[in-house]
Amino acid sequence: MSEFEQLERGLAAGQWVPLSPEADAAPIDQLPPGPGVLVRSGGSSGGSRCCAQPLDHLDRSAAATAHWLTGMALDPAATLLLNPLPMAHVSGLMPWWRARCWGASHQQLQPGLMKNPTELLAWCRNMPAWGTKPVLLSLVPTQLARLLAHPVGVTFLQEMQVIWIGGAALPPALAAQARALQLPLAPCYGSTETAAMVAALPPARFLAGEPGCGDPLMDVELRLAADGALEVRTDRLALGRWCADQPARWEQLMDVGGWWRSGDRAAFTPGLQIVGRMDGAIHSGGETVFPEQLEQRVMAAVQAASLPVSSVLLLGVDDPEWGQRLVALVGSADSAVLQHLATLTRSWAPAETPRRWVFCPDLAPSALGKWQRQRWRDWLQRLDSAEA
Repeated sequence: MSEFEQLERGLAAGQWVPLSPEADAAPIDQLPPGPGVLVRSGGSSGGSRCCAQPLDHLDRSAAATAHWLTGMALDPAATLLLNPLPMAHVSGLMPWWRARCWGASHQQLQPGLMKNPTELLAWCRNMPAWGTKPVLLSLVPTQLARLLAHPVGVTFLQEMQVIWIGGAALPPALAAQARALQLPLAPCYGSTETAAMVAALPPARFLAGEPGCGDPLMDVELRLAADGALEVRTDRLALGRWCADQPARWEQLMDVGGWWRSGDRAAFTPGLQIVGRMDGAIHSGGETVFPEQLEQRVMAAVQAASLPVSSVLLLGVDDPEWGQRLVALVGSADSAVLQHLATLTRSWAPAETPRRWVFCPDLAPSALGKWQRQRWRDWLQRLDSAEA
């Protein structure tokens, strides 16, 4: 029995179904009767956590995405959804759920296929529905980058009708490469708490050069708090969020007005743009610094200089004089790039300039393209302790 069939059986029995081991310990007895799913959060703040999403919330999310597709003259029922993401996360659950609601075709892609573009394309072209239906694909930026690095991966992407890209910020260099290749990217924003997408940018607007994640879907309202945090109101907010490192209870998400405060800092220009994590900002020498924005700036400089660097992660560390200073972890097979990077950023504002560059060959985001910053803080602490 597949994991999707197991989920169907549990929902048919009116149960709350945990989709990952982290959710098994959640206090289900505190929730109203099911059916529903306990979905692992893919956030970057660390700790085991999951959200309680009733079945009808998943239905509403699928309906909102269908409405978005019809706005591009696509019939949701006539599509094929490819799914390379794990079902334990909402980004892997929803492609299957959408197909289920729409009467569309769905095909799970095994992780091994995603690492071999030649085998991936050949396998897909042998599918009976291939070439007869518009193909919809959901990716995180890390997966997109790996496919773009391979000529056959590019060919595969060019056969898509829509490529939703979410889970993490789309680096400007990847966006530029995708536009040059006329790939139908649809940058989107959503979360486990909102049962996936709440905003998406149609491919035509992406290809025309528009940045950001587009407009809210039909069942969503968005606004900015006074401090720039993105707030969401929709009738598909999770019933609660459970965190393993807190008391065994469900945390309510919405305020009295029905708004949920996300952990993301955003802007409307006029479409939604995510400009960094609220909890990722550091205060250095009296300045507020957003490491994620600087990471994109570093990677743009890396690309311009053709340096062999796969990733850069900036972490705030305590400093007696500045409050906090940035330390840069560098993913590369060549430690000589550290000096090049220090030279490239020498003219930056002092608060934005890393005081230290650390060679880290294994540096990489999670499978969903998110940076587990606490994990790398712990790694840096172990490194410093070993060198002390």
